[in-house]
Amino acid sequence: MRSRILLLTGLALAGCTVGPDYRPKAAAELGVPDAWSVTAAPSAEDLTRWWTRFNDPVLTRLVEQAAASNLDVAQAVSRLRQARESLVQSRASLLPTISATGGYSRSETLRGGLNTITLPDGTVQTVGSGGGDNFSVGLDAQYQLGLFGEVRRTVEATRAQVDASRFDYATVLLSVESEIARNYLLARLYQAQLANARDSLALQDDNLEIAGFRVQAGLVSSLDQEQARVQRAQTAASIPQLDQALAAAVARLGVLTGQAPGALRSEFAASAPIPNGPAVVGAGVPADVLRQRPDVRTAERNLAAATAQIGVAKAQLYPALAISGSLDTNAARLGGLGETITGGLFAGLTQAIFNGGRLRSQVRGAEAAAEGALAAYRASVLTALEEVENALVALRSAQAREREFGVALTAANTSAILSRSQYRSGLTDFTTLAQQEAALLSARNSAAQARADAATATVQLFVALGGGWDPATLPDAPQDS
Repeated sequence: MRSRILLLTGLALAGCTVGPDYRPKAAAELGVPDAWSVTAAPSAEDLTRWWTRFNDPVLTRLVEQAAASNLDVAQAVSRLRQARESLVQSRASLLPTISATGGYSRSETLRGGLNTITLPDGTVQTVGSGGGDNFSVGLDAQYQLGLFGEVRRTVEATRAQVDASRFDYATVLLSVESEIARNYLLARLYQAQLANARDSLALQDDNLEIAGFRVQAGLVSSLDQEQARVQRAQTAASIPQLDQALAAAVARLGVLTGQAPGALRSEFAASAPIPNGPAVVGAGVPADVLRQRPDVRTAERNLAAATAQIGVAKAQLYPALAISGSLDTNAARLGGLGETITGGLFAGLTQAIFNGGRLRSQVRGAEAAAEGALAAYRASVLTALEEVENALVALRSAQAREREFGVALTAANTSAILSRSQYRSGLTDFTTLAQQEAALLSARNSAAQARADAATATVQLFVALGGGWDPATLPDAPQDS
């Protein structure tokens, strides 16, 4: 009777859940200003596959290959699978645990007419004569009924952690995609600079030859020839360094795509231009960033998990109800196992009386963890807005530099052509020609660098806005049963 009363009481209290319920934070609570310093119109752009907007098939293939084969992404998937299994284990706590036992024993006749019976637990018992078989079957059930929601809060926290792991996976994916794009742009930049250096080297070979002819003709001193030799050697010395930088970028691309460092060497044997990104990228509004950035959503889910853990800790201050039951039967033959069944049900309440303040300290610790998670959430939001603003400024700056370096390249090319013509005609000295050739090489490299910087800033902006992943295609947690 007492067990029934405890059971009914537990079922009545099972709906009680202590601790705060998680409530999503408004933008103002996260420190987002009413007027964001970067003015931009709301954007409806789909940034899921932003790399395709560079119209570069090689870049697209490398990014998609990395998403499927990158080892950092594979590790993130493994962590997500572990989190999902933790949720399955937490949900199992909502259900009773049932175990079954079975046994068989046979008696043997001893001298003097006594028998020994081996019982299911392994002990041997001596009995009188008249031995035989003995079969037994039993079922045991145990159920920890969370009167004050500790089990449900644990499941709630674990579910939030699974969501956080999903967004962690997306964050790793974005990082790998941006690394692929950045190293790809570096590789194309080094190829452009190598082409500039080789073109200049070819011109400087001609200049050295012309200077030699003029020295032999007695038109100039050997100073012109030596200056031409110095300039050529300096340009030639830059080529191995650029080759090394290109090899490093290509090796990095190989590793990022889950291959050996040299796997893509043949892919980059031929040069290709630095890809141009879209002319305009809609930055959206802060709310767009908060929805799209997976790292921000990870921080929000961590806060939800920490809030649920407060309820888990508070529930330890209240009574806990455990219910257990058993059914047993035994018989001398298998067909008779169901003839006589015995069973029992036990329900017991436990309540901590004295624990030296440990349980209340755990509550305060959980509350402190939730406060820290809220601070981390706010920090992730502000960092996200900062990165978007910095990316926008970097993009505008790179585009402006690209325009100006385009003008400088045109002027430097014209000046170098005129100086070369005048030197061959004897109208100017070699020092002037060397200066104009050096200015042309610098202008070519600066223009290539500015173009690469603009493309890199575009990548930076896409990633800062949270592009590169699709919530609908992320590995999902098991559905609630």
